[in-house]
Amino acid sequence: MLKKIYKNICARISKALKSMPERTLLLILAFIVGIGSGFAAVLLKKLIELINHGLTSWFTTPLDSYTYLIYPGVGMLLSFLLVKIFVKEDIRHGVTKVLLAISRHESRIKGHNMWSSIGASSLTIGFGGSVGAEAPIVYAGAAIGSNIARALGLSYKHMTILLGCGAAGAIAGIFKAPLAGILFTLEILLFNISMSSILPLLVSSVTATLVSYLFLGDVVMFSNTIEKFAIGNVPYYIILGIFCGFMSLYFMRTSLRLEEKVSKIKKPINRWLICALSLGVLIFLFPPLYGEGYSSLTLMLNNNATECAGRDIHAILTSNPWFVPIFFAAIMMMKVYATAFTNAGGGVGGTFGPTLFTGGVAGFVLGRLINLSGIHIIPEANFVLVGMAGLMAGVMQAPMTAIFLIAEITGGYDLLVPLIITAAFSFATMRAIEPYSIYTKRIAKQGDLLTHDSDKAVLTLLKTSDLIEDDFSPVGLDMTLGNLIKIVAKSKRNIFPVVDKDGCFQGVVFLDDIRDKMFDVKLYDNVFVYNIMKNAPAFVYGNEKMDSVMRKFEYTQAWNLPVLDDENKYIGFVSKSKIFSSYREQLQQVSHD
Repeated sequence: MLKKIYKNICARISKALKSMPERTLLLILAFIVGIGSGFAAVLLKKLIELINHGLTSWFTTPLDSYTYLIYPGVGMLLSFLLVKIFVKEDIRHGVTKVLLAISRHESRIKGHNMWSSIGASSLTIGFGGSVGAEAPIVYAGAAIGSNIARALGLSYKHMTILLGCGAAGAIAGIFKAPLAGILFTLEILLFNISMSSILPLLVSSVTATLVSYLFLGDVVMFSNTIEKFAIGNVPYYIILGIFCGFMSLYFMRTSLRLEEKVSKIKKPINRWLICALSLGVLIFLFPPLYGEGYSSLTLMLNNNATECAGRDIHAILTSNPWFVPIFFAAIMMMKVYATAFTNAGGGVGGTFGPTLFTGGVAGFVLGRLINLSGIHIIPEANFVLVGMAGLMAGVMQAPMTAIFLIAEITGGYDLLVPLIITAAFSFATMRAIEPYSIYTKRIAKQGDLLTHDSDKAVLTLLKTSDLIEDDFSPVGLDMTLGNLIKIVAKSKRNIFPVVDKDGCFQGVVFLDDIRDKMFDVKLYDNVFVYNIMKNAPAFVYGNEKMDSVMRKFEYTQAWNLPVLDDENKYIGFVSKSKIFSSYREQLQQVSHD
């Protein structure tokens, strides 16, 4: 009953909204999505703080008690159980899932993602899991936009824009950084979008930021003691950029490789146990790996790096100045392991936060080494801040997002030039070796990645299964010419697929090949289909990627190709004309005007 009432309400609202001008409608919905994604960001941050405060109230600080070795594993287990019992599907790697929804699922995201990512990641991070909250909140924000659009029956184009509005609002809300939210969506999610479609993103992003300010205050996320930009430090910012580029490569490839290896452990309980123990050992050796690591970043940005190591380790580090960069270099290398163990062991979190943390540590390590060497004296807090942008630009391959996000969350616009220099060199270094970001690497292998190339983007969106034409008349392998003529007389097509008794495809008969035999009655009972059929120039599968299908059309010069299922049974045909027609329609959808 309630479901029926809900559908009726949605239908009436949809009818009223659709009577509005298109641009007005999008702006109103972008505002609503901005409120929703802003509240989601605030809720996630508050839940993480609430859980963390509840746990740490049992002892002075996490770094002064051995309980922090157990908590991350407990959080991973609770998160795993929540997903296993209530969600029943994998919700990790939220940004990658959003990209896949755009390219393969018509920008449709399931309704549970509006809350499931928030619940699971708050448990994971609140208990000290070494991941970030940004990817889960992007998934939740995108789900809010997608489901509002779907409830109102909007088109793929509008659904995609609102999905992007949700993602932009989520980033803007969690960081209080509206410009970064827009740039994140443009650089990472929505590759093909016109200037006129940026306005809804702007409305959503600003709205979510205001919601965040309302509930979380207007203090910058990372307080700091940075110094003004000195032009004499430019060469060292270039070195930092190249260093961050290579660290980005290490971070991305190690993360993907480690998660792949751990995922091969079939029993979930064994996988959780191994990951929980491994994470506990890493945190015991390197306490700053506990949680998101943002408190440690704040200490480094205020030139108090060694304080985040805990009292016992702090005493060891201060005994020899060279111990400090060695200790933090180990943290820099091990953060990716801590993140991978958290995600692979059942936790739900992203690599956004760990990227910021690793970048900050990388900047600190390089800065401290330069200072200890006596070559030059540089402000270490500046290197921490700029290093955050450097690793983001490399790992996510989103330099503009990196530059303006760090400037917004630190108030560090005085270092805008170093941010640009380091981000550019990191991005260029990474791009020269690895063409994909940590978000796109997985789906690029599957051929599901949308790119800035409009042709490739449209081909990625087209599905072979949607283009199959099944009005061809199959004929049997042993059928006589006489019976074939009867089928030809009723058919509107000039191609006839030949199948065996099991429905498996054997070849084709073209009308042109039997035209000279059609009026020779003597051949009707003496000539069989297997005498006149030909092999198809190529065939495609129903789940085959469209770029592969187009290559087959190109080298065969055919206008129609048969489509088979995985057991080689005939399904239908796909034609060049149908592909071109669908291509034009899809191009109109992705070319937002």
